[in-house]
Amino acid sequence: MIEILRARSRQGYRTMAYPDGPAPEMSARFAGMPELTPGSCGVDCRVCEATCPTDAITVDVCGPRLDLGRCIFCGKCQDVCPTRSIRFGRDFRLASSTRDELIVGAGRTSSGTVVPNVAHTRLFRRSLKLRQVSAGGCNACEADTNVLGTLAWDLGRFGIQFVASPRHADGILVTGPVTANMELALRKTYAAIAHPKLVIAVGACAISGGLFESHEETYKGVADILPVDLVIPGCPPHPSTILDGLLQL
Repeated sequence: MIEILRARSRQGYRTMAYPDGPAPEMSARFAGMPELTPGSCGVDCRVCEATCPTDAITVDVCGPRLDLGRCIFCGKCQDVCPTRSIRFGRDFRLASSTRDELIVGAGRTSSGTVVPNVAHTRLFRRSLKLRQVSAGGCNACEADTNVLGTLAWDLGRFGIQFVASPRHADGILVTGPVTANMELALRKTYAAIAHPKLVIAVGACAISGGLFESHEETYKGVADILPVDLVIPGCPPHPSTILDGLLQL
């Protein structure tokens, strides 16, 4: 017992200072907010468009445009672009209030900001309870969401907690493309939450259907079924991206 107490004393305070302090260091492979420049890009090239596995890129006379809601951040477009017109940066702040704000074009980035609903802010500030629903997800977005409950992140210090019952929740956080088998469960979960309530779509699948958009047994994300208040892109989103979105909301 003494050795345990000594070890704990040496470790000190383990919860990170973010957002009051610096954000946690990202890995060398981290891909954040994309930066698109016209360069010598032209509509005749389109190699990035053809390479994208989720059709997240379109190219016109103004250069490439990238839909963060469909993007899985694989980096293939960056690798094949002959003019380096596409580059993924290090900024993890990707969440937005609406789907349209996730469209990134040449000379324009996603706002990376969330416009909170004033009524919701008054009700939920410092006391936001969420029910997490995995609507056919692969467990990647779910795992990065769960990380926020660990000692290092300590989501509860902001008054945000995940609860077991929708009856105790202020909203739902949805991951996965919403499979046909999960539609009824998702609708029932939403109906069980008292008004006013929030819907948060986390990950490319929940926002647009992701890699499974064209599958006949899935929907094209949560918005096909429920009104969405916050979209957090990624595949999966980094815990910092999820936390930033929740705090802005």
